[in-house]
Amino acid sequence: MALQELATVADLEARGITPPDDVDAASFLDSAAAAVRNAAGVPITRETVTVTIPGTDEVYLDLPCQPVVSVADVLLDDTPVSDWKLVGGRLWRRFGWEAVCGEPSNVTLAITGGLLEVDKDIVDLVCSMAAYGMNLAAGGDYATQGDLVSVSIDDYTEQHGNYAAKDRLAGPMELPEATRERLRARFGGSVTSVRSQ
Repeated sequence: MALQELATVADLEARGITPPDDVDAASFLDSAAAAVRNAAGVPITRETVTVTIPGTDEVYLDLPCQPVVSVADVLLDDTPVSDWKLVGGRLWRRFGWEAVCGEPSNVTLAITGGLLEVDKDIVDLVCSMAAYGMNLAAGGDYATQGDLVSVSIDDYTEQHGNYAAKDRLAGPMELPEATRERLRARFGGSVTSVRSQ
């Protein structure tokens, strides 16, 4: 099932971004959205997904796909459980989320959650990533070392950051680790696996 778009060509145009000739703007938007979703660890938009989360002995289980609307089909190590309650976007269970006391468990469940309307800062992020990629592609220089900080045109100057190899970006569709961490924290994307339904 296709996920809702995080940004559209109309969103680009609303921000004064005109896709260059011979560049497929929708493809760049899709790539940027995939990178943002990957960084968040969840779909971000309102979807029903099946997720697997590590269980603990705590009575509350933090859930991804915030805000959570509903939960169904809860399995604790592949065994159905029904003695839980959805409270404030978290799943409560009196005896915690371990199948056997002191041993790690997996909790698999279907969650309906996420945003009905994509927040403007997420739309801006996707649009700026797509615009950067489109402009590089139109100029024939899509690949980057990930260290370009600024470029000036008159009296041409180009400034590169002094990044260690581990901090360099592979290309315009890769997000810096600080942005990835903020997205994961914001949307609760600390799950083992996510499958769209």
